[in-house]
Amino acid sequence: MILSEINIYPIKSLSGISLNNAVVEKRGLQLDRRWMLIDEKQNFLTQRNFPKMATVSVEILENGLRVSLNNDELVIPLEPNTNETESVKIWSSRCRAQVYEDNINEWFSDALKTNCRLVLMPAETKRKVSYFYAVHKDDVVSFADAYPFLLIGESSLADLNSRLKNPVPMNRFRPSFVVSGADAFAEDGWRRIRIGDVVFHLVKPCARCVVTTIDQSNGAKQGVEPLKTLASFRIPKRSIKKKILFGQNLIAENVGKIVNVGDAVEVLETSSKKLVFNL
Repeated sequence: MILSEINIYPIKSLSGISLNNAVVEKRGLQLDRRWMLIDEKQNFLTQRNFPKMATVSVEILENGLRVSLNNDELVIPLEPNTNETESVKIWSSRCRAQVYEDNINEWFSDALKTNCRLVLMPAETKRKVSYFYAVHKDDVVSFADAYPFLLIGESSLADLNSRLKNPVPMNRFRPSFVVSGADAFAEDGWRRIRIGDVVFHLVKPCARCVVTTIDQSNGAKQGVEPLKTLASFRIPKRSIKKKILFGQNLIAENVGKIVNVGDAVEVLETSSKKLVFNL
């Protein structure tokens, strides 16, 4: 098995960037979801309510980010030039973030047709992972929904696409890592793996949402697929909340190292509690 894709999403819910290598940090891959757009109530914005966010492209520059939409672009410094901070909300958690200056906020507000502001998660902000699934007491996460990393197997997507009338690309699921060479849904049974020199704990299956129905190339909702088909065979038996599972959330054991496309993926430990689905 090898690592076939590495992806980051610098600004939460905007377009992703595929990389050949990346530095593994405690809160996620370097530069991954360190920025986020918030509304007037300091709540995070996502494609769930603003699917057009998918069409705003992001490029990493030496000293900042370049965002663009319909031939209109803006260069954003890596840190704001203001001293303003806000307590921002991501689902049930709150954390302190730095707010960018007005001209940057106006660009995003015009692009998305809603009043919003761009914020940065500074190094001193520690947004903790849910203690139910944390591996270490100091496990933290970026502005990602809940966990630092997400892994999906290529064969798992191939299995799903074999059931769909219109196959979907991997970017519908916005993974950090894609693995080739494993059986379909093999990742369901992994407990600990090594990618290159980094050990990861697989702590929780990923529950999928309406973002998977959005075409990432044009920001258009594509009906009920692939959620409808996933729901037909990826809701665990005896599940109370009926979550549709696809992919696995990860926490890194050792950080500060680089992972590369082509790195070997080794299973170190499997789970004694295998997920059982209605097939």
